Amino acid sequence: MIFLAIISGAITGIVLGLFGSGGSIIAMPALMYLLGVEAKSAIAMSMGIVAVTATISGWDNWRRGNVDVKVAMMFGLFGVIGTYGGARLGVYTPVQVQLTLFALVMYAAAWKMLQRKKQPVVQLATAGGPPLSEDEVIAAHMGHIAAHGVGVGVLTGLVGVGGGFLIVPALVLLSGIPMKLAIGTSLVIVAAKSYSGFAGYVGAVPVDWTTMALFTSVTVAGSFVGTRVAHRFSQETLKRSFGFFLVFVASYMLLKSVL
Repeated sequence: MIFLAIISGAITGIVLGLFGSGGSIIAMPALMYLLGVEAKSAIAMSMGIVAVTATISGWDNWRRGNVDVKVAMMFGLFGVIGTYGGARLGVYTPVQVQLTLFALVMYAAAWKMLQRKKQPVVQLATAGGPPLSEDEVIAAHMGHIAAHGVGVGVLTGLVGVGGGFLIVPALVLLSGIPMKLAIGTSLVIVAAKSYSGFAGYVGAVPVDWTTMALFTSVTVAGSFVGTRVAHRFSQETLKRSFGFFLVFVASYMLLKSVL
């Protein structure tokens, strides 16, 4: 059990370090199929694990100036509300529905990873007018950012994903911030939402605190390894490899739930 927890946590951390997202997508199935944790408990525990890991990574990005605090607060506030609500809903949602939604989310993430890299187009100027400042862009899209925060938050709480692969493009397209800044900001948002989702499950489902603590410790260490290894490969190779891996795991989960 301890050996499997170490291996699973290491893989989760390395994936987080390599891709900046995908922690919950690896952690939840690992807890279920490798460590034998019951589905709802695995969802709750994966959110706690990712919350701690994303906090450390987010803090590191903040120190490097890669976090937009205003956007993080705006998106994060509504995301936390949505995540807590999604978690409370998840307590009463049939496991079969949760696992199916989780697999579909993995397919969506795989589709995004397997797409060829495209430069997002952000409208930063009014028609015939001068370019808008960052604050003006954020203010103009405040309603959209809040709505996306709630929507991604509900999904996070219901199926136990951090939602980083959804948050990053939303931040780039809606707030117009650079990709590097969006990734760091996303980690802060993921951490806040994951804490909220975990709180929504605690007390309602059993949590193996010992396994969770061990898994989290190894995941944090693995994330630093992943960050360093990532520099040895092209971003496109990493994305496509992760995409194919997600397709495999999602298909396995669907087959297991049917059989």
